[in-house]
Amino acid sequence: MGKIEDVILSKDKRTISNLRRYCTPNYVTDAATFILEHPGPMFVCTGFYVIYNGLPEVDGPPGGFAVGRAMQELGHQVYYITDKLCHNLFTKEETRAKVIDFPITGKEESKQEAQRLLAEFEPAILFAIERPGLTVGGQYRNGAGLDISKWTARLDELFFLHSATVAVGDGGNELGMGGLYEAILRIPTLVPFPTTTAANKEIVASVSNWGGYGLATALSQLTGKDLLPNEKEEADLITWMAIDQEAAGGPEPGTAGCDRFTVEENIDILRQLRKLI
Repeated sequence: MGKIEDVILSKDKRTISNLRRYCTPNYVTDAATFILEHPGPMFVCTGFYVIYNGLPEVDGPPGGFAVGRAMQELGHQVYYITDKLCHNLFTKEETRAKVIDFPITGKEESKQEAQRLLAEFEPAILFAIERPGLTVGGQYRNGAGLDISKWTARLDELFFLHSATVAVGDGGNELGMGGLYEAILRIPTLVPFPTTTAANKEIVASVSNWGGYGLATALSQLTGKDLLPNEKEEADLITWMAIDQEAAGGPEPGTAGCDRFTVEENIDILRQLRKLI
């Protein structure tokens, strides 16, 4: 039987798999175990704004929903944390869970909002997937190294105030990948400005959504339940998001997929993972 890590690091276009040697051998299962050791409400932090077209990425929310729904199946409350510029990708999930728009504002105001949310909802664990993370200069930067701070809410403030955090990334500039900061700098094909914000457990994947699917797979293995998304529903979700982006001049015209992978390629990863349950 193959490993979850083998599946989610396949078709690697960014050479993110070079980070695997800096992770524990079973890092996805380690993260799932950590989550189960912290039962209770979960914050799922996701949404990555693309300045080239003024739209959020298709990558991130589907993987976040996969983990969020898995946690709901296990009886836990889930809250999605994003910002107003990424909110449109969450509209279909609002019937399942509360979606909170974190304000795009300064450091002190963001810290106060993070304190308020943590006090009000008392999450047992924070999970970030494909969400910008602060860099060494205190900015948010995209994969090309451009400053996207004025379009990005400071969800890092939540991570700074919480002791149980898990994160998924596919480039190195994502919230929670800071524990791999030095390793990312050694790999020239990854981002030029990695995040410095770390998580307790980090998951690297060729596509962040696949890391979310991998985490749901590990949760399934540990609990004896199939917690993975339905393949047709997931295909419909990715198609809806991508077509919505394309209609607005989005980043992936003609593919109706995610991260330059077609819908079928994304769903094939889901099929491979389900065989591991």
